[in-house]
Amino acid sequence: MWLRDTKASGSQEVPKLPLSSFTFVIGGTASGKSAYAESLCFQTKKPRVYIATAQAFDDEMRAKISLHQAQRGDDWRTLEAPLEAAAALATCTADDVVLLDCATLWLSNLLLADRDLDADGDALLGAIATCPAQVIVVSNEVGQGVVPDNALARQFRNAQGRLNQKLAAQADTVVQVIVGLPQVLKGQI
Repeated sequence: MWLRDTKASGSQEVPKLPLSSFTFVIGGTASGKSAYAESLCFQTKKPRVYIATAQAFDDEMRAKISLHQAQRGDDWRTLEAPLEAAAALATCTADDVVLLDCATLWLSNLLLADRDLDADGDALLGAIATCPAQVIVVSNEVGQGVVPDNALARQFRNAQGRLNQKLAAQADTVVQVIVGLPQVLKGQI
């Protein structure tokens, strides 16, 4: 079945997926992954919960957050969780559909806060596994570009790659979004 949703994907047809317990949506920067993940949430009639991981440290990020808020609309319960995504998931119920956007900013926040990335990653995976809501996690694919020229950036890229692999392994459905086009990598349409 196909859903035409010009808000989520420009003029492209978006495959309507049966939403699984855990859907992982990955793609490059500005690939359309967040809009696609939002469209999956809108396919349900459940109350929508948005777990926001971004922190607005400058005008550019404030503008990006405002754009995402306008794109989603007002009928979401938003949980600000730049560091405590697992705790935010624990507040969700089986009646909800949850969008965590995004694992990339969350991991970056953890790295800059000098947190234990493996322990926090394991806690996130555990929270997803025990969350009674349907969960969608958005993340950036960071391993297809140039090797970063500094140690911190390489540490982040490697940690993000490991986290993305763990999220994909646990997910029922994995969708990669490329130029606004969702490609199902794991699961059924």
